[in-house]
Amino acid sequence: MDPKDLRGLTPEELRQKARELKKELFHLRVQSVTGRVENPSRIKTVKREIARVNTIAREAERSGTARA
Repeated sequence: MDPKDLRGLTPEELRQKARELKKELFHLRVQSVTGRVENPSRIKTVKREIARVNTIAREAERSGTARA
């Protein structure tokens, strides 16, 4: 997801997005262990997306521009 799109989300929507990504990462890791992962590079991409969401959420929190 593009950072511009993420910056337009509310704090609750950012938390929800992070939860969804963490759930996807969990499933990808399980698939990796069982040898059934279709796209191994997706694990790295999801980790980066989680970090991006957390960074944007923290930026909004610190700047006081978090939409409620």
